[in-house]
Amino acid sequence: MRSAGVTLGLTALVAASLTGCSNNNQPDYAAICVDPQTQTRSDDENCKDDREYHGSGAGFFWFYMATRGGGLVPPIGGRYNAAQGTYTIPRTGSPTIKRGGVDKKGGDIGTITRGGFGKSGKGSSGG
Repeated sequence: MRSAGVTLGLTALVAASLTGCSNNNQPDYAAICVDPQTQTRSDDENCKDDREYHGSGAGFFWFYMATRGGGLVPPIGGRYNAAQGTYTIPRTGSPTIKRGGVDKKGGDIGTITRGGFGKSGKGSSGG
């Protein structure tokens, strides 16, 4: 009986440490390339620089979404929800940011950028 409790305790400890490892590589924010005029996602190649969108101007801009916020990323050409992110680089603390490389088919922002079991941490970082 005692060894079963020790085994369960060790299993929980190992699981917690593995979960912690997978989140260490997850950026705080993932950015998708968007056209704010049409509120649609565009291919990453269209965002050539780190210009910020401030409510006016045409072109393509990065749209920053918190990876732990449970937001949904649209597929390329799909409409995004402007309430789920920001057009300016988040400046609270020292957040890690990954620009581009988010799955072109869209999905849950948390599962797209997180590494770990059965998931890939594709993409590149910018700065």
